[in-house]
Amino acid sequence: MTEPLAPRPRQEPASTQQAQQPHQNPASDAFLQVNPHKARSGLSRLRHAAGYSLQGLRAGWGEKAFRMEALLALVLLPAACWLARDWREWVLLTLPVFLVLITELLNSAIEAAIDRFGPEWHLLSKKAKDMGSAAVFLALVLCAAVWLAALYERWLK
Repeated sequence: MTEPLAPRPRQEPASTQQAQQPHQNPASDAFLQVNPHKARSGLSRLRHAAGYSLQGLRAGWGEKAFRMEALLALVLLPAACWLARDWREWVLLTLPVFLVLITELLNSAIEAAIDRFGPEWHLLSKKAKDMGSAAVFLALVLCAAVWLAALYERWLK
């Protein structure tokens, strides 16, 4: 014969148990501390943010694709001043150029973050990189379409 099972002690839900136990992980305590850079305000915060943005542009310049697109922008932006008949057309010509640069920076940031974890292949890593690349491709298609339409309007119509 088997012995009857003793009744189990009543367990509280996990959220109640966590609330009753003090936080004992020093590594996550460091994570919860306030970032000293967030304490800045006013012009000091703006100056530091601008510095970080320039570091990001410098890092982007290290990417061959960004350099090619930036050089293309150096040609297209002055051409927009010449091609546009008013400020609205100028805005419509310059926005897609900046969109290409922005999406290339974001794509490079995604790739850098994925590569940080290691060189091994993973389906989710591939998916993230492919989606970033697709975003750049769509921005390039939009830019080309806007510029071709503007050139058509100016010379062939």
